[in-house]
Formats: sequence, C-alpha cells, structure tokens
Amino acid sequence: MKKWLIFILLIGFFSCKKNKIDLSGAQPVKINDFITAFPILPIPFTASDTNISKIGDTTTIGYAAFDQFIPDSILKNIFSKEKNIIIHPVGRIEKTKEIYLLASFTKKKKTELATFVLNKKNEFLAAKTLLSSINDDDYGHSVSINKEPTFLISKEKTNSDKQLQFSRVGWVYNTGNKFMVVMNDGNEAPEKSVIINPIDTLPHKNKYSANYAIDDKNFVSVRDGRNPNTYIFFLHIEKKEGGCVGELKGTLRMKAASSGAYQENGDPCIVNFIFSNSKVDIKETGSCGNRRGMNCMIDESFDRKKDKKPVKKKL
Repeated sequence: MKKWLIFILLIGFFSCKKNKIDLSGAQPVKINDFITAFPILPIPFTASDTNISKIGDTTTIGYAAFDQFIPDSILKNIFSKEKNIIIHPVGRIEKTKEIYLLASFTKKKKTELATFVLNKKNEFLAAKTLLSSINDDDYGHSVSINKEPTFLISKEKTNSDKQLQFSRVGWVYNTGNKFMVVMNDGNEAPEKSVIINPIDTLPHKNKYSANYAIDDKNFVSVRDGRNPNTYIFFLHIEKKEGGCVGELKGTLRMKAASSGAYQENGDPCIVNFIFSNSKVDIKETGSCGNRRGMNCMIDESFDRKKDKKPVKKKL
C-alpha cells in the first residue's frame, strides 16, 4: 500500500513539474500561456504609490517573454534598460474587442505600473504607464479603474491650510490605437492648472476651423480633419467656480452644411455641433459623464475668435 502511495505521489510531482509553464523567455512562450498568467482583475481596482510594489501575482515574467508580444520600444519607455527588471502580472480586463493586461515593473527601489492593450487576435494595440512608486513631488499618487475601463490617475496633498489639493485625469483607450483624456478635474491653484491645447498648432484652413471661446477656460479649438467633412476638435470647460471641469478631444463629422457630431462606436458620449460664421453651439446629447463633472452638462455657445496676425518686424 505504501509503495502504491509513493508511486502515485511521484507521478503527481513529475506531472506538475512537466506542466509548469516557463515564462522566463528562455524559450518561446505560447500567447495563451502568457495571457492566462494575468489573473482576472477585480473591478473596481485601486492602487497607490505606497502599495504598488506589493500588488500583483507572485508569478514572474521574464523580459524576454514579455518582448515576444509587446514591442521592445514600448517596454523601454517604462525602463530604458531591460537588465535586472522584475516583472509581475497584476491582472487582466477582458472586453468585447480588447484585452487589457496590467503588469508591474520593478528595478531596485522603483516600481512602475503599466497597462497593455491587445485585440482579440492577441495583437498589440497600445500601452500606458499608470503609476510610479517614486515621484518628484510631495503628492500622493494613485490610479483607479472602473469596468469601462477608465483609468483615473489622481494626485493629492494637504496644503499648509490643511485643505486638500487634488487633480484627477481620466484616460481611456480609443479606436485610434491610443489612449486619450476623457476627464480632467481638480481644485489646484490656477498657476498649477495649466490648460494645454494638444491640437493648437494643427492646420486650420477649412471653413469652420478656428478657435471659439467664452473665456480662457471655456473654449473649443477646431482644426482640419482628413477631408472637408471631418474636423478635429479639443473642448475644455470650467464652470461653477471649478465645480464643473471637462475636456473632450476627438473627430466631428459633418452631417449637413453647417452641423456635425462627435460620435464613436462603443462610446455613449455624443456631442452635436452647429456652426455659423460667428460662433458654434455645442450640445451634449449622449452620456458624457466621464468627460466632465457629474453636476453639469456640455451645452455652450462659443464665439469665433479672429486669427492673430503675425507681427511684422521693422527693418
């Protein structure tokens, strides 16, 4: 009886040893083995700069294994050199069209958390660094993820008056194979809340391409798209003394001579644009809650601004 028991245990031991998946990268890794190394991520998920090094599975994935599925140029944006990096799978989020993989990258005392997007053919689409354990400021940093998923990256601190100062930026993956900002909120002092217009320098030769504004904090920039019937736009609003802050960047498609709409597949946010020679009326008709404060809507009229003429230098 004892001999049979020992025999059965030995079979179990060698079977487990044989079936153990090698994720070191010393030999080719199957894509399904790579993906299933990431456990399903419980949503909502939150991590901070103080616990980032402790989250994730105890499994280690070799850089060479990661490099088989994620471009080396992307990985080097996290750490410039691959030597002595310890990679742990944190989790995965499976959606209808994409798979999100979260992994932590540790080198010495620094840990970075990043997400990678693959399509259903397991082809790489995009990546974004979410959090770092070491920062050059006195803020507390964190990231929270909901089921969409939206990646809400936050930083906050208590100032000398014992008041909380914070900023929160929401990021989503869009169909253009990149991450984009869908929400920007905070109560920082104006000098620390610089509004960056990401499309300011793009061409604006088409009929409705221009800057439209109420003031410096409520404006929309419209720039030339791929053809006369499409425009790229960037919208920023700050209302109710900072109680309503929102941003939206995307492509609007003209549906008539002077009207168009922003509407993307899978995105509940729909925004209509009605142009005239002197202004643009913008109204939210879908659900754009991730783009602005929850107690306000996108419903504004912006006056068209004249282009600034270049100053001629005196000879």
